[in-house]
Amino acid sequence: MKVVLDTNTLIQVVFTNKEPKIIWESFLNERYTLCISNEILMEYEEILNRIVPPDVTDLVLTTILSSENIEKVEPTFRFNLIQADYDDNKFVDCAIYANATYIVTEDSHFNTLKETPYLKVSIKNIKEFMDILNK
Repeated sequence: MKVVLDTNTLIQVVFTNKEPKIIWESFLNERYTLCISNEILMEYEEILNRIVPPDVTDLVLTTILSSENIEKVEPTFRFNLIQADYDDNKFVDCAIYANATYIVTEDSHFNTLKETPYLKVSIKNIKEFMDILNK
């Protein structure tokens, strides 16, 4: 299965000692493919650098980029499906181009995608995605 993690989800699953950690551990154990773009990586780096030291940011990004189970795409078309926060569209565009199964997010802006009939990507929150991983 192919998955896009938005930035708030990445932070929660990497830097917690609680249940959501299963999402990061499942990535490390190659249970899903993480779909990324340069735009997403740049946002990961920007936000991580605000909350953790640069060496920790580098470790997280290096772990992602050196993993066998990533799919890097470079969307050339902007679908602009999220009107409330255009910055969130980078995750949607990546998911569409990668033909991802899920976008995992806690951001309510993504809920509008549930009403987009032609979109084949399913929006899941952290708990829903953990349930999928636990099956």
